[in-house]
Order: sequence, then C-alpha cells, then structure tokens
Amino acid sequence: MYKREKRSWMKHLDFTIVDIICLQLSFIISYFIRLGPEWVFTNDPYERLAVVLVMLDICVVFFLESYKGILRRDHIQELKSVIINCTMVFFGMLLYMYATKQSEIFSRQMLFVYWGLSVVLEYVAHCTLKRWVRKRLRNVKNQAVMIVVTTNDMAEQCIRDFENNRYREFIVRGIVIVDQDREGDVIREIPVVANKDNFFDYIKANVVDEIFIDGNSISENERMAGELLEMGVTVHFKLVHKFRMMPNRVIEECGKYLVMTSSMRIATPRQLFVKRCMDILGSLVGLLMMGIAFLIFAPIIKHQSPGPVFFSQVRVGKNGRPFKLYKFRSMYRDAEEKKKELMAQNEMEGFMFKMEDDPRIFPIGKLMRKYSIDELPQFWNILKGDMSLVGTRPPTMDEFHQYETHHKARLGFKPGLTGLWQVSGRSDIRDFEEVVKLDTQYISNWNLGLDVKILVKTIQVVVLGRGAE
Repeated sequence: MYKREKRSWMKHLDFTIVDIICLQLSFIISYFIRLGPEWVFTNDPYERLAVVLVMLDICVVFFLESYKGILRRDHIQELKSVIINCTMVFFGMLLYMYATKQSEIFSRQMLFVYWGLSVVLEYVAHCTLKRWVRKRLRNVKNQAVMIVVTTNDMAEQCIRDFENNRYREFIVRGIVIVDQDREGDVIREIPVVANKDNFFDYIKANVVDEIFIDGNSISENERMAGELLEMGVTVHFKLVHKFRMMPNRVIEECGKYLVMTSSMRIATPRQLFVKRCMDILGSLVGLLMMGIAFLIFAPIIKHQSPGPVFFSQVRVGKNGRPFKLYKFRSMYRDAEEKKKELMAQNEMEGFMFKMEDDPRIFPIGKLMRKYSIDELPQFWNILKGDMSLVGTRPPTMDEFHQYETHHKARLGFKPGLTGLWQVSGRSDIRDFEEVVKLDTQYISNWNLGLDVKILVKTIQVVVLGRGAE
C-alpha cells in the first residue's frame, strides 16, 4: 500500500490547528492583561470575537495560501509570513467590529496587545513545529526503502537529484543498473545491489517498499512493473525531469492516455470558483459606480466631443480569443486616424502606444483617465466573463499581430481590469518587455491573496491618480 502525498488543505492541518491555538491564547492573554481575570468566554462580545477569530484565520490561510513552501522558509521568511498572516487577521477583526457597529465595545489596547502576542506565539510555534516535522522526515524509521532502477549513464544524475530533495519520505538503499553488470559498485555512496538478471531475486530477499524506474524502454517498464506489482511493491515511473517543464504540473487522463500536464500556473477548481465569485460581486458594485459616472460625465462628453458616450474596441483575451472591450469615450472620434500620425512620438518601447499630453484626448477625458473613470464600463466585460477584476491588460489586435513568441505568455490568463504592472508603475513603465515580465510573473505566482493585494494597491493608485495618462 502506498500513502499518497497530501495535496489538499489537509496537508497542513497541523499548522492550521497550531495557528488557531496560538491566536486563541494570544486573545485570552491580552484579555487578562487589559481587562483582568474575568474569564473571556463569559463576556458575550469577546466570546463572539474569539469565534470570529477562528473563521478569519481560516479565510486568510485560504486566500493567501500562507503555508505554501513553509518547510523551505528560513527564519526571516517565516517571520515575514507570520506578520502578514496575523496582520490580515487583525484587520479582519477591525472590519468585523466596524461592520457590526461594535467598535466602541472592545478595548483598543487589548486588540493591539493581541496582535503583538499573536505574531510572537505563532512565529515560535511555526519554528518549533517545522523543526519537529523536518526531524521526522529525516528519521530513517519513518522513511520507505526505495530502489532506483536506471541505466548506467543516468545513475549518478538520478541519485544526485534524490540527494537534493531534503524532505523526502523515502531513503534510497540501492541501485539496479539494467544495461551493465555493475553489481558491487558504489555510486554516490549508494551500492549497486543488482543487475537486470537478478533484480527480482534481490526484491524477494530484501526489504523494499518502493521502486523508481528510470531510463528503460517503455515495453520493459510495463513488463517489469507488472511483476513488481504482483510482489506488492509500489512502482514510480519517471515521466520527465521536472526542471525540463514548468514548475506547475499534474498527472491526469487525456482520452485513453495518462499524461503529465504542465502550465505556467495550475489553479484548483476551488480557487477559480472563488475568483469568479469575486469578479461577479466586484462587477455588480462597479456597474453601480458606472451608472453614477454616466449621469455625471455623459453630458460633458457629449458637449466637448459630439458622438457616442461609450467607446468599444476589439481586444485580444485569453490565449488569443478576441472580444469587444467597452470604455467611456475619452478621445475625439478621429483618434485612431491621428494615432498613425503620432506614432513617431510614442514613448513606449515595444508594441503599446503611450504619449504625454496626447492631443487626441479632450479635456474631461484627461480627468477621467487620471482617475480611471473611463475604465468603469469594463465591469460589464467582467460580468460577462470576458475579463476578470485582476489579470493582464488585453492588447489591441494591431499590437497582438506584432507579438513575438514569448510575448504571448501574457495572454495565458484571462485579461483583467487591473494587474501587477499597473500597480507597479502604470504608465510610468515605458518598456513593453517590462510589462511582459510583470504579467508573466503575475501568472506564474497567482493566488487569491495576490489578487486581493493588487486590488488594494489599485484603489490607492486610482485615488491618488498616480502614473496615469
């Protein structure tokens, strides 16, 4: 029997439980320090807040993926992660108190003491638990015995790759070379225990939990695996070296074939469902704002530049899909014709057009662009599903047709109203390659927490009107 690696939230259930305990302890201790020895759970408002605290922590962990790569973090990285996690929970508590109009009931001093204690206790708990988990993973008694079956030219590289996996749940006890007789040799301190002819005799006579098969022909792999499975041994097939593919991959069925699927970022159905819910809720709020903006700006647009209030343009969406994008019109009606005359003054290096004091923009259009009011109709695109709140900005058809191969990577995600490059400088970024770099960085590192961070930064950037043209 083989214990499959945990991939769900259960994988870090131990850290989740420890964090909840630490947060509750911090809450109780801070309550005692500020309000005395009265038991916290006999005070109704504080009792409710303690329960909300648990739900907030679970939500923060869910959105920020706080435990991703936790065993590989050093002390500084762990402290930074703990501070972010505890701070988000703290702000969640403040938001709860404001929304329920209970902010006057709770002691501010107690809440700030709680925040400081939660950081200290959670950080100490994480470091202690990680030390125990790492020690357990390195304990030989807890590790399965593995034999590596490979070819002579791949043996050393294969063992070296296993050595670099610090927190594996197996220990390599022997090597089987199938194309040469090297029995008795030692490769990187691992003995060659058998060859192709006496391999099964070795399995019968020794403790072997798992077999890793690398470097043999497909037909022989299948025959060998069949016999090994009959012996009750777990078999691992090498499909491809992980560094030859993108870091995100999953094994799945494609028709009648078992395949390894790789992409810049693999999202779970749960993550995509939550992202779509955020898009729908955000678009409904945004359309309400658009309605208000229409009443204010539509008459001014009509006065300064007779013509339609809205502007539509075919843009390129996910993986090259065209769609019609909507904006409030901020330019004169002959803007596209004038663009050709102004191309010599383009301040962007690459396939996007940006220009300071663009003469095609009428007066109120400059104000609308500064505060991104012209973008509000795109909430309709978001509600339809053409776009998302956060993503990569969709190029025009002309820009797309000039793309080089690596530029299309930025289209690997649904386009967004805002994105990483907008909050990293917006129009201050003049190099299109920098835009591509930021967009691909966003796609590769995407998670729900990153979307929330970008949305918060977007609000700051838009309110201050920084970097817009």
